[in-house]
Amino acid sequence: MIVAGFGFRSGATVDSLADALARAGGPAKVGALATAADKARSPALRQLARQLALRIRSLPPEALRAQQISTHSAASLAAHGTGSVAEAAALAAAGAGARLIVLRVVSGDGRATCALAEGEGAT
Repeated sequence: MIVAGFGFRSGATVDSLADALARAGGPAKVGALATAADKARSPALRQLARQLALRIRSLPPEALRAQQISTHSAASLAAHGTGSVAEAAALAAAGAGARLIVLRVVSGDGRATCALAEGEGAT
């Protein structure tokens, strides 16, 4: 299963998230969306999930911190204990043996990031 992981600022819109996903390769093969637990109830993310008919995986901080990510943001590290919420969320939600297939990309407005991971199935 391919999971799209998202990191985003509080001002991110559904367009910010959709643009980040498009820059990561689009939703065509994505089976779920994922993010940090404190972001999972975002109206923008919930709207995107409805538009794509996908579920949102809400991940606790310890699941994000346990992932080996490839890109690093100082702001993300300070706020969430991981250098990339998008990459960590995608990996954690994709399950055992997950690997990043698209590293974190940033939306055009700079408010959202998206990464794609593929694994044996969402946990």
